[in-house]
Amino acid sequence: MSEKIVVFDTTLRDGEQSAGVCFSRSDKVEIAGALAAMHVDVIEAGFPGASAAEFEAVRAVSQAVRTATICGLARATAADIDTAGDALKEAASSRIHVFLNASDMQMAHQLHKSRADVLALADVMLRRARRYTDDTEFSPMDATRADREFLAELTRTAIRAGARTINLPDTVGFILPHLLGALIDDIRSRVPELEGCRMSFHGQDDLGLATANSLEAIRHGVRQVEATINGIGERAGNTPLEEVVVAVKAHGQALGVHTDVDLRGLCPLSELVSARSGMVVAPNKAIVGKNAFRHASGIHQDGVIKKRETFEWLDPAWVGNAAGTQIVLGKLSGRAGFAARVRTLGIGLEAGALEAAFVRFQALADERREIFDDDIRALCAVSAG
Repeated sequence: MSEKIVVFDTTLRDGEQSAGVCFSRSDKVEIAGALAAMHVDVIEAGFPGASAAEFEAVRAVSQAVRTATICGLARATAADIDTAGDALKEAASSRIHVFLNASDMQMAHQLHKSRADVLALADVMLRRARRYTDDTEFSPMDATRADREFLAELTRTAIRAGARTINLPDTVGFILPHLLGALIDDIRSRVPELEGCRMSFHGQDDLGLATANSLEAIRHGVRQVEATINGIGERAGNTPLEEVVVAVKAHGQALGVHTDVDLRGLCPLSELVSARSGMVVAPNKAIVGKNAFRHASGIHQDGVIKKRETFEWLDPAWVGNAAGTQIVLGKLSGRAGFAARVRTLGIGLEAGALEAAFVRFQALADERREIFDDDIRALCAVSAG
C-alpha cells in the first residue's frame, strides 16, 4: 500500500537564503501560486520575524494561496512566534515551524545555552506556537551532528509540547546516506512517541548528497521531505524538489510511497524561479537543466531516433519540458543523427550526396561546438550541386 510523502517547499525561505537572492512580495506570491497549482502540500513562505517586509510577504502569500498549507519559520523566541502567528492568521491552513540548535557545537558557540536551557525553551515556545495553530513543526537544528541521547530527549520534549511534525535537518550538509538511515532508526527506537507524528528530513547539498539523503530518509520511514526548486539555498543549496519528486515517481512502487505533485509544472516553475532569483540553472542539472533531454553522442542519437526510451527513460513531457528530446549536432554525432536532421529539414539527397554532406559536416564539426540548421542546409546545398 502506497503512503503519501508530504512535499514541503522552502524555496521562498531557505531558497532565498542563497547569497544574492531577494524575492519581492510579488515574486513570493507568484511562485507560491505556481507551487500550489502543482499540488505542493506545504509552502514555507518566509521568516516573518526577519523584517517588516518579510512579514508582509508571508501575509500576502497567506491571503493569496488557499489550497496549500502556508508555513512561517520562527526562532524559539516569543517575538518570532507571535509575529509568525500574526502573519499567518489569514491563511486557509497554517503552520509555524520552530527551530532551535541541537548540536553541542551550535549550542555552545552560537546559542550560548546549556542542554537544559534548550529543553526548557523548546517546551515553552512550542506551547506558545500552539496558541496560533494546531499544525506546528519542530526542527532540532544541526540534528545530524547532535548527541543521539540529547536529540531523543529534545524530540520527546517537542512532541509533549505539541509538535505535529519533527524535522531532522542536515543543517551543514554533512551526513552520508547510510549514516542518516541509522540516525533515523536510532531516534525512532529511542522515541516511540514519534509514531504519532510525521517525521521530516531537510537536506543541505554541501556534499552533493541532499537528494540521496532524502530518498534514504524515505526508505527509513520519513514521510515529509523539505526541498527547493532548482535546489537553491544557503551555501551549496538544498535538496532539489524536482529530483526527489521525479525519483519518487520513478521508484515509488519499490519505495511504497507517492507524492501528489503534478510533475508537468516542474520545468516552467524552474524557469520562473531562475528568472526571479537571478540564479541560472546549470545546463547539466538533473530534470530541469537545458541539457537534460539533449543528446550529442552519435551512439545515443542513433538510439533515441530508433526508440526514445533506449537512452531516455523519462519522457520530457512528464516534467513540462516543451522542447522535448533534442538531437544536438557536433563532432560526436554520427550518420544517423545527421541524416535525421536532414530529413527533418525536408532536404532530399541521394545516398552519395548525403555521404558527401556528412563528410563535410564532420570537418566543420571539428572546428565548432555545435552545428545549426542553416549550416546543414548550406552543406547539403553544396553536396547536391
